[in-house]
Amino acid sequence: MKKREPISHIMTKTVVTVNQNDDLKEVVEKLKANSIRHIPVVNGKEVVGIISRTDVNRLTFGALFEGQDGADEAILQMLTISQVMTSKPKTVSPDMIIRDLAEVFVKEEFHALPVVENGALKGIVTTTDVLRYFLEQYD
Repeated sequence: MKKREPISHIMTKTVVTVNQNDDLKEVVEKLKANSIRHIPVVNGKEVVGIISRTDVNRLTFGALFEGQDGADEAILQMLTISQVMTSKPKTVSPDMIIRDLAEVFVKEEFHALPVVENGALKGIVTTTDVLRYFLEQYD
């Protein structure tokens, strides 16, 4: 196993983002269209928050009740991204070692972290990326 591999080798470099002024409906559309679970919220290239599928699911009824699309739509229009996102999320640098990242995920129970270098978003790394990397070590 390569013990000092940086997370830049496993992170997603082309990141789907939203602006904090976008509306929540756009977040839902991007989550679905891209089959992803986390979206960094940016102001220019700076990460100001992160919003997850779970954050959105907590607000909506769709998964619980049939025919609640209208209620979900109203909720998504009433709230802003800034009200739902995790503000000032923990970020990691692209040269962080994968093993150290795995420890952060275990200790702090995050599932995704924005990768930032010199104040700018460079990627996103998830628990799935780490698991996939560890599985490759067994091939």
